[in-house]
Amino acid sequence: LDTNERIQKIAIEKIAPNQDQPRKHFDQQALDELAQSIQRYGVLQPLVVSKGADDTYIIIAGERRWRAAKQAELTQLPVIVRSAKELEQLEIAIIENVQRVDLSPLEQAVSIGRLHEQFSMSYGDIAKRLGKAPTTVNNIVRLLQLPDTAKEALRAGKITEGHARAILALKGDEALQAELLSNIQKFGWSVRQAEQFVNSAKKGGQTKTIKKHMATKTENTELLSKKLGSPVTIKRTAKGGKLEIHFTDDQDLQRIIDGLA
Repeated sequence: LDTNERIQKIAIEKIAPNQDQPRKHFDQQALDELAQSIQRYGVLQPLVVSKGADDTYIIIAGERRWRAAKQAELTQLPVIVRSAKELEQLEIAIIENVQRVDLSPLEQAVSIGRLHEQFSMSYGDIAKRLGKAPTTVNNIVRLLQLPDTAKEALRAGKITEGHARAILALKGDEALQAELLSNIQKFGWSVRQAEQFVNSAKKGGQTKTIKKHMATKTENTELLSKKLGSPVTIKRTAKGGKLEIHFTDDQDLQRIIDGLA
């Protein structure tokens, strides 16, 4: 929280949910657990509200906490009251932040998540404001569902957004997600190789066989690159495959030819 923001206590009956909130369903079991926690520890994070009509306050962020607090029979809640102007300025600041060129995919996901939660904006509306396709925004936001280890690898640039999407495709199987992340970093797998691993896992295939095959392929690539003194790429096709040797200029090409002669 900003140290300049003042937390107030407001009667719970004066607080109302935002009718434009895109989230309509709240898991009852999760609410029960949160209500028990609130009964024991209180509401640890204040709600963000704006002034409504007739001495009421409209929830900007924290409807789930409000529902659980009502269930826990609290009479007052800690809130931060923001004016319409403050909300507009904050919204603009977040949107400008998302549109920064140097922002990583994960940082974009966090900012978009803030727009969704704090301003009750649907992902479709966010996409329009950002000038992006809805599918692009949805794909970015899904990065928040990555395991913490994968988030850290993405944040550090050890995996790409494409790798991250492959890991997300195995959501629900933490062991396979961890194995795929390890293989990507250990063997330098491409996004295509990661997707092959995912496809095999979903079809009940032998991922160990794929892992061994791709590890061998990586070892062969490294061996050829060392022998030729240039990067190489091995691409397999239905009829066999092809070997690509990369060179920087005509002189480098001649060096490779002389070495093969």
